[in-house]
Amino acid sequence: MSTDQTPNTALSRRALLGGMAASPVALTLGGTVLSAGGLLPSLAQAQTTLKISHQFPGGTLTEGDFRDRLCRKFAAQVEAETKGALKFEVYPASSLMKTVAQLQALRKGALDFTLYPMPYGGGEIPEMNLGLMPCLVTSYEQGLAWKKKPIGEALTKALEAKGVKILTWVWQAGGVAARGTPVLHPADVKGIKIRGGSREMDMMFKAAGAAVSSIPSNEIYAGMQTGNLDAAVTSSTSLISFKLEEQSKSLTAARQKSFWYMLEPLMMSKIVFDGLPAAQQKALLTVGESLEPFGLEEARKDDQRVAEIYAKAGVKVVDMDDKVMDEWRAIARDTAWKDFADRSAEAAALLKLAEDVA
Repeated sequence: MSTDQTPNTALSRRALLGGMAASPVALTLGGTVLSAGGLLPSLAQAQTTLKISHQFPGGTLTEGDFRDRLCRKFAAQVEAETKGALKFEVYPASSLMKTVAQLQALRKGALDFTLYPMPYGGGEIPEMNLGLMPCLVTSYEQGLAWKKKPIGEALTKALEAKGVKILTWVWQAGGVAARGTPVLHPADVKGIKIRGGSREMDMMFKAAGAAVSSIPSNEIYAGMQTGNLDAAVTSSTSLISFKLEEQSKSLTAARQKSFWYMLEPLMMSKIVFDGLPAAQQKALLTVGESLEPFGLEEARKDDQRVAEIYAKAGVKVVDMDDKVMDEWRAIARDTAWKDFADRSAEAAALLKLAEDVA
């Protein structure tokens, strides 16, 4: 079944799924009974074109932002695995829908997949704020270990209860691009306007004396260009893809230490996933997990590449060390960590599970 079918011939899958997500009332279409619990296999098998949306610049299977390449690799491999039963359309640069709107669309079944910065969804799903908690995750190994630890199980359960299924765990380290002197110690942010990337990062920066901005990463360039931002923290890959070296005089790189590790997974609508046959579900899960080493390798490469690209452009590049990290962690514990834990007993338990992963 094509995703561009007209209302005169059939109900679109997205309208149908959206309605089912909003109401528990069963629907009947062509003699087939459908309920909010899922689609019967006969209908699911007919819906072969799925859409993947993300905010990052587009490219090809072999060139460009690795997050876009990951989506394209996923699409190609699942299509091959299912012998063409599932096909995909990839929409980069928020060309299908606005960045923040993607999560709600995913939850309702109006969007099939998104590669999405976890903290962007913290307002809808509070547990997602753990995906960018300053100084909580300080290495790729630590972040990726979440998946098979109690914190990963708890986070997965919480997201699936809200209609979101993680297929590929991707962590990214981040650095700080600044229009002026390097942002290294907490004292360096006093009096400047900085983009942190999450509510919790912003709390840490506010406590250090900064003003904050909550814009998505694809709007940082314009913010720095107009002077509305003095500095911005984002992933090494975004620092490259959005060409922020053109607006920067200094870079705090993530190649050694970083207070900014973000979970940015490829996620699928659970409504859509549950409506697919078991064999197709297995293909999605298998391919999704198989791409995690690719995500790790490319994120690490970009931590090195960003420093080289910025240095070549004449930007001053500095690195964090353990002493600097300790300074930031002390602030993060008293602000962002405390705020999250104080929300509820469940939130405190989740944070403790995350802290337990060394």
